[in-house]
Amino acid sequence: MTDAESEILTEYATRWSFLAHAGQIPPDNAAWFCYLMRSGRGGGKTRAGAEWVLQRVRKGYRSIALIGAKASDVRDIMIELGDSSIMKVARPEERPEYEPSKRRLTFPNGAVAVAFSGEEPDQLRGPQHDTAWVDELAKFKYPQETWDNLMMGLRLGENPQVFITTTPRPIPIIKELLKSPDTIDVRFSTYDNAENLSPKFLAKIKEKYEGTRLGRQELYGEILDDNPGALFHRNVIDNLRHTGKLPQLIRVLTGVDPAVSSGEESAETGIIAAGVDAAGHYYVLADASLHGSPLEWARAVVRTHHERQGDRVIGETNNGGELVEANLRRVDPSIPYKAVHASRGKAIRAEPIAALYEQGKVHHVGAFPQLEDQMCEWVPGDPNQKSPDRMDALVWALTELSGQTGGHIWARGKKIGAS
Repeated sequence: MTDAESEILTEYATRWSFLAHAGQIPPDNAAWFCYLMRSGRGGGKTRAGAEWVLQRVRKGYRSIALIGAKASDVRDIMIELGDSSIMKVARPEERPEYEPSKRRLTFPNGAVAVAFSGEEPDQLRGPQHDTAWVDELAKFKYPQETWDNLMMGLRLGENPQVFITTTPRPIPIIKELLKSPDTIDVRFSTYDNAENLSPKFLAKIKEKYEGTRLGRQELYGEILDDNPGALFHRNVIDNLRHTGKLPQLIRVLTGVDPAVSSGEESAETGIIAAGVDAAGHYYVLADASLHGSPLEWARAVVRTHHERQGDRVIGETNNGGELVEANLRRVDPSIPYKAVHASRGKAIRAEPIAALYEQGKVHHVGAFPQLEDQMCEWVPGDPNQKSPDRMDALVWALTELSGQTGGHIWARGKKIGAS
């Protein structure tokens, strides 16, 4: 075999058309507008999205929107660092020039792709596109607003199309797209891409998640309705979601449910910021929860407190005792802190907060996918569930804000009445 013949064989062996499994390559026609690829973790959705963008560039499409949940996700996963990113899978002769400061990729043929974030929908006001790749739409903070602004600008050429790659959640925009006659819905499981995944990874996730509701969503790409026994309901959260200008808040707190260890199998530290207005309505402002060391979560709590101009941090002491406060004060000695003790079970603590939601008094400012999944999945009394750390932090913050701890209501440091 000559060197030239060897190069040709290598080229064909690495072509996406040979490597992709059924459904990873959308039909090459104009009969669809949205290609919705619902996939489990590791199902091959990122590679499919990157290859589709490159295919559109080869066909002469010139104005591309790349939209991820966060700016860092677009940069790291879609564009630059991931093994399935555009820069990694592009052929050498078509590899674009990447200008991070301008959020821009420029291809050798003149096509331009620009990065946008689901945290900043207004970035999409004004720009026009003929192509869009949207990754993890179900995890966007502002999914509907981002989608609406994209649709207003996806107007160039005779065949504008959008490719969505996401692990699904039952949010309104996903349900709406599934009903559209212009949408092709394709679903993959993690196991469909098993030949490209570590056997240890597959064995671990199968042992941990196979047969669970979370596994059905995260491994098989299913869209699940709320767990029937859950205290919180997604339709209530969706109907009360706040997307406009915030009212004046008279008090802002950060609730913390600390992890007792930072090992690979340890729980997350729940970190939720929330506030209350003068009319007695509550606003969930931020979810900064993370899996990390005590120093890492302490920094995240302090950062969230200052970013939200908070009045106080509320921390559960059952697991960490006085170490929680000591840990926070290592980062900020002056941080205002109040310890709370869980003398009652999670369900009893959460029920009054669930009632506030049912009364229409709690509004999520944007979407918090992991928090909301936890709220709508957790069932009181089920011993097989993981601890709902994000939900616990939310409950602590809203319990304090609603005066159910027997303290006082404070307006930006000034006591205004008994709770």
